[in-house]
Amino acid sequence: MTTAIYPGSFDPVTNGHLDIIRRAAKIADVLIVAVLNNPSKTSMFTVEERVEMLRETTKDIENVRVDSFSGLTVDYARKEHAVCMVRGLRAVTDFDYELQLSQTNKVLAPEVDTVFLATDLKYAYLSSSVVKEAAGFGGDISGFVPSYVQKKVLDKLAK
Repeated sequence: MTTAIYPGSFDPVTNGHLDIIRRAAKIADVLIVAVLNNPSKTSMFTVEERVEMLRETTKDIENVRVDSFSGLTVDYARKEHAVCMVRGLRAVTDFDYELQLSQTNKVLAPEVDTVFLATDLKYAYLSSSVVKEAAGFGGDISGFVPSYVQKKVLDKLAK
């Protein structure tokens, strides 16, 4: 059975993330969407909230499992016996960073490959940061995230 992981912060999960998840789930027998717990980063949502949002928005994808981890992604990949990590690419600027990261990961864990999926053009501009900024200024984020996530973002901002 082929296991892949799709690591990220997912703060919050966007329609672009979900596009990559759906496409990656067609490639692997099991796709683990892995939420990074990075205490040095300030997040809008807790790790538990992000895991819960991902579980809710991916519940219709049979071979997707959502989890969280701390530390090196390659260590988590080894623990889960993943053969590859999935990374989404929006633009050339993403590629430069992601290539350097994948090469570093290959040195650290030669048995784990990185698979790049180019984002659908309709999500090429989209990031979690864009969602948070637009919502923070009262913008309509309904085209950026599922309605379930939109409600969570708006509820969080209202507090």
